[in-house]
Amino acid sequence: MTKIFRFEMAHALLGYDGLCKNMHGHSYIMNVTVSGEPITDQEDIKEGMVIDFGDLKRVVKEYIVDVYDHSVVLNKKAPVEQLLLLDEMFDRHHFTSFQPTAENMVIYFAELLNRELPNTVKLESIVLYETANSYAEWLAADNQ
Repeated sequence: MTKIFRFEMAHALLGYDGLCKNMHGHSYIMNVTVSGEPITDQEDIKEGMVIDFGDLKRVVKEYIVDVYDHSVVLNKKAPVEQLLLLDEMFDRHHFTSFQPTAENMVIYFAELLNRELPNTVKLESIVLYETANSYAEWLAADNQ
């Protein structure tokens, strides 16, 4: 089963030699695919479900969308002291130990979800679209 999420995020790549060294944002679309055995207990109100779409949505929103939507993500090595003075425009920020590329963000998001999803549910893939035709993909099969 797959659920789609949308959020906005800005970033800049420290030391990069192209345009992405400048602060810029994307309207991300993220597909999260999970698998598992459907609940067979006829007394369970969620019988027939691997996970309730609402429960999956709650986990992804709590740990990813609500945290990163409309925020700035930068490598913690970036010289951001002046930006931090702009409280009004820079209050939603995150510093990572890695370059905030789509490739690294999708790996990080997979780590978050693997910790927070129920044990009965397996994260199969995350596809993080940075643009309509550019995306990074994390696959469980490649990370075993």
